Formats: sequence, C-alpha cells, structure tokens
Amino acid sequence: MSGVLGVGALTVNTCLYNVDGGERAVMYDMLRGGILDDVRSEGTHFMIPFVQRPIVLDVRTRPREIPSVTGTKDLQMVNIKLRVLWRPIYEKLPQIYRELGADYDERVLPSIGNEVLKSVVAQYNAEELLSKRQEVSHRIRSELVKRAAHFHLDLDDVAITHLTFGKEFMRAIESKQVASQEAERQAFVVKKADQERMAVVTRAEGEAEAASIITKAMEKNGNAIIEVRRIDASKEIAGKLANSRNITYLPGGASGGSGGSSGSGSPGLLLGIDAK
Repeated sequence: MSGVLGVGALTVNTCLYNVDGGERAVMYDMLRGGILDDVRSEGTHFMIPFVQRPIVLDVRTRPREIPSVTGTKDLQMVNIKLRVLWRPIYEKLPQIYRELGADYDERVLPSIGNEVLKSVVAQYNAEELLSKRQEVSHRIRSELVKRAAHFHLDLDDVAITHLTFGKEFMRAIESKQVASQEAERQAFVVKKADQERMAVVTRAEGEAEAASIITKAMEKNGNAIIEVRRIDASKEIAGKLANSRNITYLPGGASGGSGGSSGSGSPGLLLGIDAK
C-alpha cells in the first residue's frame, strides 16, 4: 500500500511545476510541434511528463550597461556608456524564445545599443554632446525604444552614464578656455582705456569751458575777478599757516639816515620750520 502511495506521489510530483514571482513559463510540447503560444503565469501548473517541458524565464526589470566607442560629426572619438532598464513583453515570450533563445538579452541589447549610439552621436559635434546632453539622451532613448520594440522588449529608462573624449580634444578644450579668458581680459583692458580717455576728454572740456568763462568775465569786468581769486588764495594760505605749529614770524627792520631822517622798514617774514 505504501509503495502504491509513493508511486502515486512521484507521478503527481512529475506532473506539476511551479512558476515563482517575477517569472513566466513557456511550454515545449514534443507532440504539438515545439513551443506553445500560451504563457504560464506565477503559480503551480500541470504538464505531461516526458512529453512537455516547461521553460521558466525571468521577466523582472533588469539593468544593463552598453558601452560604445564611436565618432562625432567633427571626427572626434568619444567613449560613451548607456544604462538601460529593460524587460521582455510577457505575451511575446514564446516568440522571443523561439527566435532568440533564453539569452535573448545578450543577443539583442548590445547590438541595437551600439547601432543607435553610433547613428545618433554621428549627428552632433563633440562640443554639442556636452552642451546638448539632454537632447542627445532623449534622441538615443527614442531610437532605442523603437529598435527594442522590434524584438519585443520594453525599455523603462535609458540614460547616459559616461561620456569622455580623447586626450587631444581635451587639450584643445583647455586651450580654447585659456584663449577665451585672455580675450575677455583684453576686452576689459580696452574698455578701461576707453573710459580713462573719455574722462581725460571730459576734464579737458571742463577746463576749457572754465577758461572761457573766466576770459569772458575779464573782458566784462577787467582784472577784478583775478583780484578776487588772489584774495581767496591768500585767505586759504593764511588759514593754513595760522593752524600750523611750525611757523615762525621774523619782524622786519627799520633803516635810519643821518640828520634823524627815517626810511621805510622791510616787511616781516613767515618761515616754515620743519620739526624733526
């Protein structure tokens, strides 16, 4: 009795198979001509031993990095890498397995990734790849999604993760930046010189206008304006001397003649003594 139960349990066990979460199964049937068109979802399913064989495939979203070395529009070599999040279309798993096998991602993604990268990058200059990176990434994504759809693959995300150029191009970029900075410095020097020249011209025009006003005033009032300027200058000098501590006054001497006649005395002097 126990032997019969054991044989029965073994028979039932060989007739059942499980599909785990994140997986789908396609069935190979020897009597019906190969891979069947239906897809088995998660759970426990029945099969005919020795006639049918389930093939379980992972359908979860997975990342893949696609590297490529290609040329730009201006013949610069660029090393670029893409990160792709992909998954198969569940309903097309029998066709995918029938045409490409279980390692379909190894057969498809590197090929179409390099093809799209080379075709898109060749439409841009090296500098445009840097300044228009978002636009380039969007075009690569759009083209790659279209190509992957032919192989029944869904791409959830496509992004450029690495972008470098050759040493010659990087040296050229550095030289261009140095030249640009030098040009900006020269433009500043020229602008400063122009401003200084305009200041000199403005100052000269002001002095000429002041001289013209003084000339007209002298023609009208004579030397009175010069006397006023002289008095103002004398007041300013006297004020500075009065507030200085290093000023010494030497009074002038009176000269006398014979017979008691007196002459005019010499004026006094203000001496500035430099105290050290």
